[in-house]
Amino acid sequence: MSLIKLHVKKGDTVQVLSGKDKGKQGKIVTSMPKKGKVIVEGVNRIKRHTKPSQAYPQGGIITKEAPILASKVQLVCPSCSKATRTGKKEVNGKNVRFCKKCGELIDQTK
Repeated sequence: MSLIKLHVKKGDTVQVLSGKDKGKQGKIVTSMPKKGKVIVEGVNRIKRHTKPSQAYPQGGIITKEAPILASKVQLVCPSCSKATRTGKKEVNGKNVRFCKKCGELIDQTK
């Protein structure tokens, strides 16, 4: 497996572009660059039937988020609050992402 460079990262707010959850927004909880997938909070929820274990002594049906392809989500710009494509530019020797709609930096340099 090769490492796929994702256009989004953990903590970003994204909007789903296709599928049953089209149009929903949520925050990325986990990113999986090797698989090219992300887990978005409140999106692509599945029900898992589990047997009782030490982690879940009660067992039963557990609802959790399943991974979604990273190509099916688009970043929501923090400044203009719109789903947008991103570009990269070099600022102070570091590559940072910027919004293609408003031109504002997404990764704030500290």
